[in-house]
Amino acid sequence: MAIKPGLGRKPSNKNPPILSHEFVIQNHADIISCVAMVFVVGLMNESTASFASAFISLHHNVSGEDPSREQPYGKAYTYVAGIKDYCSIFFYTLTCIIMHAIIQEFVLDKISKKLHLSKFKLARFNESGQLVAFYLLSFVWGAHVVLREGYLGQVAQLWEGFPSHPMSFLHKFYFIIQLAYYLHMLPELYFQKIRTREEQQPKIVHSISGFSLIVIAYTLSFQRLALVLLTLHYFSELLSHVFQLIGVFDREERLARLRVVNSACFFLVRFATSVIGVLTLYYGIGGLRSLLALGGLIALQGYLVFSFITEQLRAKREAKREAKREAKLLAAQSSKKAVKSPKDKVKRKKESDLPEADQPTPSPVKQKLK
Repeated sequence: MAIKPGLGRKPSNKNPPILSHEFVIQNHADIISCVAMVFVVGLMNESTASFASAFISLHHNVSGEDPSREQPYGKAYTYVAGIKDYCSIFFYTLTCIIMHAIIQEFVLDKISKKLHLSKFKLARFNESGQLVAFYLLSFVWGAHVVLREGYLGQVAQLWEGFPSHPMSFLHKFYFIIQLAYYLHMLPELYFQKIRTREEQQPKIVHSISGFSLIVIAYTLSFQRLALVLLTLHYFSELLSHVFQLIGVFDREERLARLRVVNSACFFLVRFATSVIGVLTLYYGIGGLRSLLALGGLIALQGYLVFSFITEQLRAKREAKREAKREAKLLAAQSSKKAVKSPKDKVKRKKESDLPEADQPTPSPVKQKLK
């Protein structure tokens, strides 16, 4: 039996209409989960298994064997880049959108509700929280592959045998996830209701530039070099966004030392990236393609350094302006308290000149109220 609303009350329409914009935004994680499950269920049917595996499994393996009697442990598969990788990128883009929603709902939203942050700090908290999770995973994953493949112990592996650089499973899967994450940033603009041009532009540039640069390195067989450089870059970005999260909770004055650490780490990473790039692309590989890649890498480092210095100068100017505003407000408040109206002064002076018996006494009603 349906419960009718009380008299004078209108039935609440909290649930938006199906397939409306608000409905899709509120339930986008559930909708995309159902789409992803279609591919997973397709693996269970023989007629659709080949189609579904093109989106879920990794392809373009060039070596490797399954376990057999002669080789009980088999032989590890190695992979190269190929056209079928974009099918995997599409599927794992859906996965990134789902994981983004899970982190937002079950981690960031629960923390932000307890903190009661302002609108500006809440936006910074959500953005940095998402990026910290991604950068931490990418840095740990990339460092694990670098140590496992021995790129630090034998730096010559970065250019030996180029362009024949087959990738292990974790190495290739790392790039698939990287491309999927940068691609998922574009639909997130719609799901997060980011409508202003000032907020959209840096996120779109971040998404397209990150996706394009990784695709170029991935398809031109610079996967080993890109893995090392991305791991270094993500370490610097991880520290930067961790300090931004600390800045949401702490005062700006206490972040001076942390900013020095962040700046030192940023410039060290830029220097190490340039050195590794010159060593690999100029002295190791050589050739026109490598020189063009080296020019693009050096230009990118210069742009990042310029943007970093510009951002630091802008932040200092804003901090000075904010300090001046606070000083003016404090001065205005103190002057209002110190300066009294001349009428009150004259009135009080006249009352003080009268004898004590003739001075006005407060009414009994006011005394009771006090």
